[in-house]
Amino acid sequence: MQQMLKQAQKMQQQIAKAQAELAEAELTGTAGGGLVTATVAGTGELKAIKIDPKAVDPEDVETLEDLVVAAVHNAAEAARELTEQKMGPVAGGMGGLGLPGF
Repeated sequence: MQQMLKQAQKMQQQIAKAQAELAEAELTGTAGGGLVTATVAGTGELKAIKIDPKAVDPEDVETLEDLVVAAVHNAAEAARELTEQKMGPVAGGMGGLGLPGF
């Protein structure tokens, strides 16, 4: 029982460390060859959108909207991949604890 508690405590520390690293991380996604750049935190929170003036065409707002969505999606995917990278090894070890849901 003591061994299981020590393992659980170690995993809690690893999870806290991974979550802190994710919160500090900033990832970017781009679209339109860099005309639109989205920045998200490792937690997935949208931090910034940058739009190159060349992407702004009053006659074609729809393309700009599509580029913004694509850049945000790209950045969110990068955040998801980083989350899997940081949390995957920790979550994978939970199966051995016999805890429900892990």
